[in-house]
Amino acid sequence: MNLPPALALAIAILAEVIATTALKQSAGFTRPLPLALSLAGYLVALFCLSLSLEKIPTGVAYAIWSGVGIVLITALAWVVHDQKLDAPAFAGMGLILAGVLVLNLFSKSGT
Repeated sequence: MNLPPALALAIAILAEVIATTALKQSAGFTRPLPLALSLAGYLVALFCLSLSLEKIPTGVAYAIWSGVGIVLITALAWVVHDQKLDAPAFAGMGLILAGVLVLNLFSKSGT
């Protein structure tokens, strides 16, 4: 498959976020549809992550994947599962996003 590495990484992030959110809905693997969505999402995520690693250094790709994933999963948990977030949680997510931006915009590690 010949996806641009950044697109493959974005798909990996979105698939992992969907899979993790569905995992919560699976209620401990007792609900088959969310479980199937989780398994499919994780497979897509890992496949696309592996594609992105052909061009993006492992540490950079993983930092972006995990950092953006954490923020998106937390935001979805806040909206979908009514998870309570306080000011330090929002500040921490802001710092994670700032780190991802610094890594992408200013670091030479990704080249």
